[in-house]
Amino acid sequence: MRYLIVVILCSLVCPRLLAQEKSYIKKGNALYGEKKYKEAEDSYRKSVAKKGGNVEGNFNLGDALYKQKKFADAGAQFDKLAQSDGKNKMLTAQAYHNLGNSLLENKKLEESIEAYKKALLNNPKDDETRYNLAYAQEKLKKQQNKNNKDNKNNKDNKDQQKQDKNNKNDQNKDKKDQDKNQNKPDQDKKDQQKQQNPDKLSKDDAERMLDALNNDEKQTQEKLKNKKLKGAKLKIDKDW
Repeated sequence: MRYLIVVILCSLVCPRLLAQEKSYIKKGNALYGEKKYKEAEDSYRKSVAKKGGNVEGNFNLGDALYKQKKFADAGAQFDKLAQSDGKNKMLTAQAYHNLGNSLLENKKLEESIEAYKKALLNNPKDDETRYNLAYAQEKLKKQQNKNNKDNKNNKDNKDQQKQDKNNKNDQNKDKKDQDKNQNKPDQDKKDQQKQQNPDKLSKDDAERMLDALNNDEKQTQEKLKNKKLKGAKLKIDKDW
């Protein structure tokens, strides 16, 4: 952060008013040196209470706000200074430098980089600003890499969740098919048994088949009996 600046003003304002402003700035500087930043802020605000105020009071007010970690308010203060004075390039460079610091602390990396670049345009020899610019650029690069990695991980997680869901659905379908196969109607079993074990004959059919078999047996026996009775035709040779 820049040190407090002291600017010698050439002004046509009333000497008494100018002296009062300087008194508030001097008091603010003393409080700032004692690290009483809130009291210093109040004193600087009094020094710039009149319309427009003075550059030194406004610049130091921004520093006091920055020290209190009021980075948004500090940034607004330095931005106003950077925009208001285009003639004094050194002052403009310092304002943009501090604006960059405020934005960086507020985690607005891209905006801080732009502020540092504008500071260097007004003062190309400022090594401190050049270092802060490189620091902000490196930090932004790491953040972008992290975001890309997080996005990839989120995509991978979503893909995995989708795959898990599909696998679960497949498992549920397989289970339903298995349960369906296990709970087939008894008719299927009966049909299977019917194929393996033909239906039993009715009593009448059984009796008819038994009669038929008996008749066949009688006929067969009769044929055998007749054959025996007839005997074989033998050639009898008489030996006399």
